[in-house]
Formats: sequence, C-alpha cells, structure tokens
Amino acid sequence: MAIPRLDWEQLPPAVRNAAEALLGPVLAAKTVGDGQNSAIATILDTEQGRVFIKGLRTDHRAVVTQQREAAINPHVRAVSPELRWRIEIHGWDLLCFEYVDGRSADYTPGSADLPQVLATMRRLAELPCPNLPPLYFRPAELRWAAMIEDPAARRLLAGDTILHTDYNPSNVLVTSDGDVQVIDWAWPTRGAAWIDPACLVPRLIAWGHPPESAEDIARQCPAWRDADPAAINLFARGLTAMWEEIAQDQPDEEWKQTLAASARQWFEHRSATVGF
Repeated sequence: MAIPRLDWEQLPPAVRNAAEALLGPVLAAKTVGDGQNSAIATILDTEQGRVFIKGLRTDHRAVVTQQREAAINPHVRAVSPELRWRIEIHGWDLLCFEYVDGRSADYTPGSADLPQVLATMRRLAELPCPNLPPLYFRPAELRWAAMIEDPAARRLLAGDTILHTDYNPSNVLVTSDGDVQVIDWAWPTRGAAWIDPACLVPRLIAWGHPPESAEDIARQCPAWRDADPAAINLFARGLTAMWEEIAQDQPDEEWKQTLAASARQWFEHRSATVGF
C-alpha cells in the first residue's frame, strides 16, 4: 500500500531547518507524485541548485529502505544519481540526491528508450559488487526464499552482481541527451546477473510486448544468454506466485493486478516453449 505523501511545508520546522542548514534557503518545493514508498519526495530549488529529497519517519517499518539506498549509492553512481547526504533528525530520515532532469522510460513496443535501458542494465552488471551487510544488500537466494522452497534450487539465484530488481518505468529516468539513470534503490540485491533482465520481462509484457518479444529484449543482456534456462524457469514460476499473492492481498491496486497477469503470461509462455 502506498505511503501517504506529504508536501515539504508539512514537515516539522526543525526538520526543514536542518535540511536548509546543509542546502541553504529553499526557494521553491515541488512534491513528486511518482513512487509509493516515501512520505516525502520533493524537488527543492535552493541557492546551491536543484536537489531531490526523499524521506520517511524513523519509526516507519519501511525506513530500512532509506538505509539500503544510502548503503548502495556509492557503488552504483555510474548509473544512478549521487547521494549528497543523509540526516536523521527529529523523527525523520532524509536522503538528498543530485537532481536528474528526466522522464520515465517508455517501455512500449518499438520505443527508442529500450536500447539505452538495456545498455544501462549491462553497465550495472559490470560494476564491482560490494561486500555489504545482508540487511542492506540482500542475497537473491535469501530474498526470494519464500517463493522457492528447495534450498538447492535457490542456489541458482546466487551470484556477485548488483541487482536493482524494480524496473518500474518510473524508476528508470531518461534525460534529454538520452542517458538513463536508475533510481529508487529500495531493494538492492546481490545475485545472478540474469535476474535483472528477468525482472524486466513482466514489465515489458505489461506495456504491450508479447512474452517472446519481451524475452528477445532481455536476450540482449549477455547474462540472459548465458543463463541456465532451468534457473529462469524457476524464477518465472516464483515471480508469478509472488505477484499473484500480492495482487490477491491488495485487489484495489490495479498495477499489481496487471503485473500479476503479466507474470502469469510469461510463466505460461515458458511452460509452453521451454518446458519445466
């Protein structure tokens, strides 16, 4: 369920004052509508320039996502905005990022954005994998343990690649010069490099690609081409079960119903063409 969004002016004055002590006076603030997991998501114009601030109360159960973003950011700056600072003050946890002037990626068939999205995914897969605590950088075989019961099968997900895993197009920003930046690192994961392309496939199906075309796009990532088809089958089955459970628990959120249907379509395609 989406976290209710506050405007910058609704933060306690002590919190805003602490941010302005680092930024200088705030000249204008614009609340961002995209995203589900932040109570504060705002673009600030300051004397030092434009920045993006996101935050949660420190007593919110999802505040660990703030900690994850802060921990992974130094390792993914080649494909993501730089985290300038993080503060915890007066019951709030705030992250301040450099501002990226971009739009959400277009995932529709024939989109000119898709080659650059894949290029960025390949760049991410080549970055050195840090040694971070599992709380902040979950191993894939542990993160998805609930959807894959067999411990031996779960080991097929293991690897040493930094994974984003949430390729909602609103998390993939395309700038005016065609660069792609990946934002919202709430779920950084360590695992096999083919998992990120696999996470993209249901998103592409949701935006109108037939499953075979979505897989053709994923195949442009070397890790997908090199992957054991049985491992992808396992993940497709587990991902479908996960999204169907989420959709059943939250029937009023249309996007979750769409992703559950897209994952099911992908799973059925692999069942018919690759076999289980």
